[in-house]
Amino acid sequence: MNRLLWVLQTLLALLFLFAGGMKLSMSAAELTGQSPLPALFLRFIGVVEILGGLGLILPGMLRIRTALTSLAAAGLGVIMIGAVVVTLQTFSPAMAVMPFVTGALTLFVAYGRWRLSPFAAAPSTLLPG
Repeated sequence: MNRLLWVLQTLLALLFLFAGGMKLSMSAAELTGQSPLPALFLRFIGVVEILGGLGLILPGMLRIRTALTSLAAAGLGVIMIGAVVVTLQTFSPAMAVMPFVTGALTLFVAYGRWRLSPFAAAPSTLLPG
């Protein structure tokens, strides 16, 4: 289970780092041409995706505050729920499959790192002291 979670975390991190980087590098006109959402909000989502992608990998690699991986995955899952809703409102239901599957995988990682195969450090390392 640990290996499966690491593979998923790595693939999801690469996906979110790419998606977030694209949102930050594209012009405002290009961003708003693809989505009905404001460019500033999409840039915010890009920053959150990059931070979430890093949160999927860095805590486990560095063995520091490893419980943050579950929180990062859960936060990305919430973003993907929003992506599914926006996609259903603006495009066909078939277009919502990719964000739905991505969201389901992030929520699986969140649950997996929280309950199924947590890192060696206890979840209490999230709290100081």
